[in-house]
Amino acid sequence: MFDCGLEENPCDTNSRIPVSVWSEFQHRNKRNCMIAKTYLTLVSLLYFALATWCTLAPAETSEKIGFTLNGGSGKSEYMTVYGGLEFGLALVLIVFAWRPGMTGNGVLACVLIHAALVLFRTASLFMFSDIEPMTWKLAAGECAILLLGLATMYFGNQQTA
Repeated sequence: MFDCGLEENPCDTNSRIPVSVWSEFQHRNKRNCMIAKTYLTLVSLLYFALATWCTLAPAETSEKIGFTLNGGSGKSEYMTVYGGLEFGLALVLIVFAWRPGMTGNGVLACVLIHAALVLFRTASLFMFSDIEPMTWKLAAGECAILLLGLATMYFGNQQTA
């Protein structure tokens, strides 16, 4: 994984790394870091938006995915998981995006989380019928986030030729 905190030039008089190779590496590293930071920031903003929407409109959002909010306990659970957990995930991703040296780990964490979501979502789509349209949209979004994360990791690992 790329290191978004690497700014020092190791090309001193004892180094075997030519300055031109280091300059190319540094250029690619900055580009890859900006791509990774953008990816994590966009996913974070998406989770902030979902957390806000689910918290402010629980009846509407739960109905769109086929949830029934029974009493205070059901509403509390929905707000905690769909509001609190998504808000927490957004915070974690934004910290990973903008804290020096942590961006690569953030992309990895985001990919692992979304791989699990896609795995369980795919299983559920095969196991259950009567899937709401919003659930299909969420599944598509989870797949897109996973694929974009994998692409970010792949291109972030490309070495200078």
